[in-house]
Amino acid sequence: MLFLFSYFDEMRRSLSLFLFLFAISFGLQAQERPNIIFILTDDQRWDALGYAGNEIIHTPEMDKLAEEGVYFENAYVTTPICAASRASILTGTYEHTHGYTFGQEFQESFAQSSYPFLMRDAGYVTAFFGKFGINYPGFSRMFDLGDSYDRNGNFNDRRGYFYKTIDSDTVHLTRYTGHQAIEFIMDQTQEQPFLLSLSFSAPHAHDPAEDQYYWSEEFDGLYTDLRIPESAIDEEKYFLNQPKAVREGENRTRWYWRYDTPEKYQKSMKGYYRMISEVDDEIGRIRKALEENGLAENTVIILMGDNGYFQGERQLAGKWLMYENSLRVPLIIYDPRSGSRRKVKDFGLNIDIAPTILGFANVPIPAGWEGKNLAGYTKGKRPAKNRSSFVVEHLWKINIIPASQGIRWKNWKYFKYLENPECEELYNLDTDPLELHNLKDDPKGKKVLKKIEKSISKF
Repeated sequence: MLFLFSYFDEMRRSLSLFLFLFAISFGLQAQERPNIIFILTDDQRWDALGYAGNEIIHTPEMDKLAEEGVYFENAYVTTPICAASRASILTGTYEHTHGYTFGQEFQESFAQSSYPFLMRDAGYVTAFFGKFGINYPGFSRMFDLGDSYDRNGNFNDRRGYFYKTIDSDTVHLTRYTGHQAIEFIMDQTQEQPFLLSLSFSAPHAHDPAEDQYYWSEEFDGLYTDLRIPESAIDEEKYFLNQPKAVREGENRTRWYWRYDTPEKYQKSMKGYYRMISEVDDEIGRIRKALEENGLAENTVIILMGDNGYFQGERQLAGKWLMYENSLRVPLIIYDPRSGSRRKVKDFGLNIDIAPTILGFANVPIPAGWEGKNLAGYTKGKRPAKNRSSFVVEHLWKINIIPASQGIRWKNWKYFKYLENPECEELYNLDTDPLELHNLKDDPKGKKVLKKIEKSISKF
């Protein structure tokens, strides 16, 4: 009996010690976990950023984040369409894995394992404001505080972007999203970390309207006296080289909306830039709010675009195709705690956002996720240095946009159109960065295809 009492007493002391150490560990971990703000822009391509070398666009706040943080020179989305790309961002998986695109309902199993649910379970206060862009009936359960809205398609004019109000004044959606973010930030304390997801509708054009781009009047003066250079490959011959499905598809239709005359091109480009500059201005307001509430030094900021964008290249507009124009996006990770300033050449992808958010929060990453935790780049590491390739795809089957799938390597890209598999394209991106010379029938290209046929066999 004495032995039993001694045994249970020892067990009790061991358990007490364990709980004490666990409490200390949990407390330290909670203190170390940063606040996280993830900012997603809509249709902002990689070079629509001053830090990327664009000498025209005015983006001082984004540039400052890039200069003070980690800037990915080779950032891509794996699917260049907003709905599917956003599902990939939420779940850390490819489109062919989560299976979501327009006209569907997001699967509950993928929703439950998405970063918003996992971060809430980990003790973060979570919020979302802006364009969710995914058909999921459970959105209200996803965040502690959530407001999902996008352009108002009932209006074929500026009211598509101007229908929300602040203190009875109608404001641009960009201002409204920034306002909601600031209110949320000012309500937070240092006692519990937060995750704030912001999804700006800008600089997406308001498609039904004759004037495609809309911004607040305070940005009217930007770019007024400038002339935006035309694309280097906007001649008709590049358009005629496209498959019939592309020539007769939505990329061409929207080119007529935005770029088919020099005057329309200048108007559209300046509008697009003004809308990005307005988002940039809101980022400055948000960072000021973080400072005022004493949260700036422990808040990680991640910025990315949901897909790239054609600006008249090949006489096309929109995104959706497997060219660099619609796949390549800005990606910045700023961690004020690290002081790491660097440019990274390794691939950073949209499927990396969810694991990176969890990585910063010290939350276990689900085994089924296909992205990488990029948080280590803020500490001088290279978590994605061995990534030599990734899948690119647009699987939505709709008549006006041809579905396609392929692989992007560091120096090669292959893709084909799924309804017309004979339409294959292969490019050496080292020697042909504009993707003008299809090498699929070239002797060197055939050797490359032979070498990589196992990789592309699943397509």
